[in-house]
Amino acid sequence: MTYPQLNLIMLAVAAAAAAAAVLCGVLRRRDGRRAAPHPRHTPPHTRPLSAAPRITRALAAFAIALTGLAVLTAVFDNVMIAAGLFSYPDQGRTGWQIGRAPIEDFAYPLAALILLPALWHLMRDHERTARTVLLSSRPVSWINTAFPFAAAFSLGAGDGARQSAVLAAGSWQTLALVAGTLLFLVPYNLLMYGINDVFDYESDLRNARKGGAEGALLEPRLHRAVMISGAISAAPFVLLVLFAAWHLGTFAASAIVLAASLFLVVAYSVPGLRFKERPVVDSVTSSLHFVTPAVFGLAVADVGLTWPLVALLVAFGLWGMASHAFGAVQDVMPDREGGISSIATVLGAARTVRLALWLWAAAGALTLVTPWPGPLGALLVVPYIAAAWPFRSISDEHSAQANAGWRRFLAINYACGFCVTMLLIWWASLTR
Repeated sequence: MTYPQLNLIMLAVAAAAAAAAVLCGVLRRRDGRRAAPHPRHTPPHTRPLSAAPRITRALAAFAIALTGLAVLTAVFDNVMIAAGLFSYPDQGRTGWQIGRAPIEDFAYPLAALILLPALWHLMRDHERTARTVLLSSRPVSWINTAFPFAAAFSLGAGDGARQSAVLAAGSWQTLALVAGTLLFLVPYNLLMYGINDVFDYESDLRNARKGGAEGALLEPRLHRAVMISGAISAAPFVLLVLFAAWHLGTFAASAIVLAASLFLVVAYSVPGLRFKERPVVDSVTSSLHFVTPAVFGLAVADVGLTWPLVALLVAFGLWGMASHAFGAVQDVMPDREGGISSIATVLGAARTVRLALWLWAAAGALTLVTPWPGPLGALLVVPYIAAAWPFRSISDEHSAQANAGWRRFLAINYACGFCVTMLLIWWASLTR
């Protein structure tokens, strides 16, 4: 499969969705005109726009969004290619480039820009349900699972001895990267958090935080929709990334790691397993939800483990355990009232915060044994420690106040994620 062929498949899917959305819109307007009163009896300010202004506005919005995405794609593609994160073979593509970025890379944002509004319009009749289901996937945390896979796969596939072998597979590498990143961006989080919200409904009723950016309060009527949406949205990307892994010669290891990752997603919340109610196991499992996408990326790229790499993965795992433990502190009282056990309900709020501080410090210490500029990563735990430090002596009764630190934690993630990206690009440029 060549890059243009892959582009055509993606654009065809997006175009089909857009055509369906347009058809549905035409049918809705026709039905609306039949049911609406005569224009003479309708106040001018309530009449819908005619077709021409609506099309003009839509095209203007599309052009602005496409320009922004194209500029970002050009900038970051050129930066990452210059740093050695990617190297495209001449065969299998048109050869047209913008700087160092192949023209084929611009098909991905174009397809996304066509597909996402089309899907939104198709779901308009069920807008409230769609928004709630999407909210259950914790959009603010999507990057926490997509980035580890994309970074691990990209750096692993471009690493010295295996670069020519992996890149010789041409578009299969791109398919693995795109399908895997999309899998861990939304469907994976919908499975992980959606299943959690379904089986935590009773305790969530007593939790004032639910219903916003930190998670949806799922009505019982939506439970089945969330479960089905998670499974259906994940299935095609699972098949695509494993199909690509098969062509890259890494199917067996990749399938094992992905199966383990998806098992942990389900085991965390479903009755009978409920790892989230097993103190310490809950933090370990939650951490693995973020570490296993990175391990999967390494498996697909056929990266062998080294001691510095193991230290980096363990550091990431300790960061995840600390983050889960600190996040559980704010829910001590609602969880106890709902009969849910967690590391925080067992250890208590103050001791859990202190444990999180030590885990973050240990994660920073482990980065010191990684190659330069990896040791600079030790500085990135400082903001997390600073955010949690004021709550080190918090009582269980006032544990909900830790939510202020948790909200700072969510913002810190984005800033530190940017710094991690810059460190990885720096490291990649030094090792090429």
